[in-house]
Amino acid sequence: MASGGRWVLTRGVAALEPEQVAAILQQVMTFNTFTTSNDPHGEHDFGRLELEDDLQVFWKIDYYEDSTLTYGAEAPALKCYRVLTIMRTDEY
Repeated sequence: MASGGRWVLTRGVAALEPEQVAAILQQVMTFNTFTTSNDPHGEHDFGRLELEDDLQVFWKIDYYEDSTLTYGAEAPALKCYRVLTIMRTDEY
């Protein structure tokens, strides 16, 4: 994954087979099917993946003011800390 932020997997994703997790990470890294309906603000900070066996995954990026990750960033276009979370849709 790209540097400059953190990423976390929820328990549901971390419990999957290593091959499934690798496939999810690859799809998140290459996700580019943003549209006005799934990305109305053009921020490219949320996506939904449908994998085999009816497994559905959300990923989202949250923006924080500082490295303590306590407060959300008011102006994420400026300096901020980003956290990518990958979760099963039933964990949202």
